[in-house]
Amino acid sequence: MRPLRFVALGDSLTEGVGDPAGDGRRGWAALLAGGLAEDAGRTVEFTNLAVSGAQTRDVLERQAPAGLRLRPDLASVVIGVNDTLRRTFDIHTVAARLDQVYAAFTGQGATLLTACLPDPGAMLGLPGALAGPLARRQRAVNAVVHALSERYGALHLHASQGAWLTDRALWSADRLHPCERGHRQFAVRFHALLTEAGLATGPPPSTEPEFPAPTRAATLRWLATAGTAWAVRRCTDLLPQLLRLAADEMRHRARGTSARLDLSASAAVSAALAALSVVEWPDPA
Repeated sequence: MRPLRFVALGDSLTEGVGDPAGDGRRGWAALLAGGLAEDAGRTVEFTNLAVSGAQTRDVLERQAPAGLRLRPDLASVVIGVNDTLRRTFDIHTVAARLDQVYAAFTGQGATLLTACLPDPGAMLGLPGALAGPLARRQRAVNAVVHALSERYGALHLHASQGAWLTDRALWSADRLHPCERGHRQFAVRFHALLTEAGLATGPPPSTEPEFPAPTRAATLRWLATAGTAWAVRRCTDLLPQLLRLAADEMRHRARGTSARLDLSASAAVSAALAALSVVEWPDPA
């Protein structure tokens, strides 16, 4: 029996940041792969192409071509947060890239897994004027992912809100990545979608952690090293623009015209979706 091929595309969430295993990372997709098949003689070939820091451009230009060559039965595409954290953010471009990626995998017959994601400003606990622009961007990305997931018949995980997302025990010290317990929740919820669709026949991943949670000392070391480096990169790239957006946010609040910002964002999403057309991908060798 041919192995079930599962390819995961995305950024640090899918790469497994927050879920260390040995000298590397595991993550929700690897946990999910273990529960996809229980039939005698059926194995799962899992390939994780996700890379920390990836944006939709990286998925389109690098990860998708590699994934298509593997001709997967199942492909997960969970991406978009890093796009919202860049000064180059443009919802039209994000929508066009995702449309091409979704079309390519479903065009090969793969089942597509997608997810909308929480607002990074709220997760980081930023002040309202700073969090507002990021929330608006993430809502725009989520709206695009919702629409395209329906268009291409994807199995979509609503991971942008819900009580489970507010449980701090599920998140790492950086407040943006799940810890092992959180990755397991993502895996279990995706598994439920696949089981309902008749595509997962193995048992769901356990919700209980396999490894002890990082110590407070380890968490502080991360914040002082990788966490600080991440903050410096974002400050260099996004902060000047974010401060301008925050000033605009405060002006609209003072005038009572904040609804105009939401209407403008909604109009941009509608225009981006209306402009899409299916792009034919060359069949990979």
